[in-house]
Amino acid sequence: MVFFKSSELRFLETRILFLGSGPLAKECSDLAMQSTSYHRYNIAGFVPTPTEELCVPGTSLLKSREGESLVALARQYNVEEIVVSVQNRRGGFPIKDLLECKLQGFKVTDAATFFERETCQIRVDSLQPSWLVFGGGFDQSFVRTFMKRSFDIVCSLIIMVLTLPLMLLAALAVKLEDGGPVFYSQERVGKDGAVFFVHKFRSMRTDAEKGGKPQWAQQNDPRITRVGNFMRKTRIDELPQVLNVLKGDMSFVGPRPERQYFVDQLIEVVPYYNVRHSVKPGITGWAQVRYGYGSSAEDALQKLQYDLYYVKNNSLFLDVLILIDTLKVVLFRSGR
Repeated sequence: MVFFKSSELRFLETRILFLGSGPLAKECSDLAMQSTSYHRYNIAGFVPTPTEELCVPGTSLLKSREGESLVALARQYNVEEIVVSVQNRRGGFPIKDLLECKLQGFKVTDAATFFERETCQIRVDSLQPSWLVFGGGFDQSFVRTFMKRSFDIVCSLIIMVLTLPLMLLAALAVKLEDGGPVFYSQERVGKDGAVFFVHKFRSMRTDAEKGGKPQWAQQNDPRITRVGNFMRKTRIDELPQVLNVLKGDMSFVGPRPERQYFVDQLIEVVPYYNVRHSVKPGITGWAQVRYGYGSSAEDALQKLQYDLYYVKNNSLFLDVLILIDTLKVVLFRSGR
């Protein structure tokens, strides 16, 4: 509480300058003004580039004298950070000026990094593939893999022991409601595209997909039973997936696994969708606690941006934060 309250003090604001005056610069500045993170910004203005249209107010453009360098301009306006928000970097892009700024102690940040920092997402619409290749993160080392697997086994065993009476009651309730099967197993796509069967307590009618064609699950889905509705709101239907975690098909925290039918569709329309398959899928994940329910390709794009953030920045600390957020989601019945 002391940290977040003190971060709101005016003298801790960061004075920033945007290189660019087009759509990307406007989007970055809007994000800086309405940022809900602990960062607070004071925008000095925008430095236009010759290849972009003007999408910001003309009064916010920083005027420089002929021959004046970007370093001199940054010093004139007491800037601490320069956000490079230029989409077209061909012809007239001041890479030498930016290098000089960096050498003189100014913080130079790419728009993709700025978005990642402020929204905890990786935006795919303005993402350069080289940023993924040469940027940091994506830790898949032996130490990280060993720690994550150990964390998964310990958490799964603890939850299995603690929730065993609850799972027995849930199984009895599902059976008594309509006499159908207790468990529901379905093919999902896991790490490296491997297909496995995920196990849940059945929350829908037995004829939920009687037409044979897979359908997106939706909020207030009429196919959900009364017991299933309660289990979904409290996440009890997900508990059998601890068996998938113990088996090694899933992790406790990671991107939610999707069905092959939808994966094939999403790969065609959503850039970088396959990147989420570079780690094991999870029972809960960053997208589930940050975005909420999804039932379309557009929702899948938004969730992917959170999944990419997790894949890039995954750590034991982030896993613990997601578990805490998951507990809040369960208690307040929000998210997916």
